[in-house]
Amino acid sequence: MIAGASIAAPSRWQEAVIDRVADQTPRVVSVFLRAPLARHEAGQHIDVKLTAPDGYSAQRSYSIASAPESSSIELAIERLDEGEVSPYFHEVAQPGDTIEVRGPIGGHFVWRTKDGGPVLLIAGGSGVAPLMAMVRHRTLAASSAEMLLAYSSRSWNDVIYRDELLDLAARDPGFRLVLTTTREARHRPDDLDRRLDAAALREIADRWGKTPRSVYVCGSTGFVEAVTIGLVANGMAPALIRTERFGSSA
Repeated sequence: MIAGASIAAPSRWQEAVIDRVADQTPRVVSVFLRAPLARHEAGQHIDVKLTAPDGYSAQRSYSIASAPESSSIELAIERLDEGEVSPYFHEVAQPGDTIEVRGPIGGHFVWRTKDGGPVLLIAGGSGVAPLMAMVRHRTLAASSAEMLLAYSSRSWNDVIYRDELLDLAARDPGFRLVLTTTREARHRPDDLDRRLDAAALREIADRWGKTPRSVYVCGSTGFVEAVTIGLVANGMAPALIRTERFGSSA
């Protein structure tokens, strides 16, 4: 669930059909939707509303993980045990079910191929979703912008889109991937097994050897604040950093 730093006025509610639900990690599923929405930009999100038979409704905002070029909208939804919305997608949702959506929303936390690179992406947990849209958009649009994704998860099995990211990093020299796990040892020599503090961010930047034209950070409030402080401590100009934090729908 994401609350944007700069949010465009939401559109009206429209009906979306669930195409399929696919497991990503033990706590995250990908939900693929068909909806009559305008084409989104990489980094935007949509609002989702569920309504019970008694009329009670709950809504949340979810970042779009699919590229703008995709024919469906993909959401990466983490199960929150006390949540009102996420358990539905993990336990109840079936292909053909309908829900209400509106969007796309957000104009600040977006990356377009014309923005160029190098681009530094930093994700914590399910905060990888809007950054995944940027990674996929770069690939499908055949952009030459260099991009590095530093992605922090608790464990190797908690890395959302792990196989897709590893495959892309192996075949595309313009895309670099650093996975850092905070609760178990690293799985690859160039990965890390600690939190993304200033020292870790400096190590990643020194290895990459590029000066980012823009930086996108997405994750929990605590994660985003810690990473932003670390980036600025390493000399990154605050104006280059765009952030998106976990939170409820605006």
